[in-house]
Amino acid sequence: MDRDEISDREIEQHVGRRIRERRTLLGLTQQQLAELIGVTYQQAHKYERGINRISAARLYALSNVLGVDANYFFEGAEKPDAPTPNGRQRLSLDVARNFTRIRDDRCREAFAQLCRAVADE
Repeated sequence: MDRDEISDREIEQHVGRRIRERRTLLGLTQQQLAELIGVTYQQAHKYERGINRISAARLYALSNVLGVDANYFFEGAEKPDAPTPNGRQRLSLDVARNFTRIRDDRCREAFAQLCRAVADE
């Protein structure tokens, strides 16, 4: 295989990472995502880990549930050595996911202001 090519396994893992990133950003658990696309929690977990392949029909369902085009899952796949999220990036995704779950508008705005204030220090 040419170094510029990406293996099937790498594509499956990349698509899985993109699913996990989008799910997390939307504040969904794996269980919630599984229910929305009609699979078991274990199957959704395997999709995100790149262990099981995703059919075209399932990818279509995922794109609808996650509110993205199917192309979204492949963005960045052309880069064979795409970095995996580090601890700081994972923490940022976790903060974003939890931020979307704050129901009270005043609390959400107060938290956003706190983040801006701390970041400016």
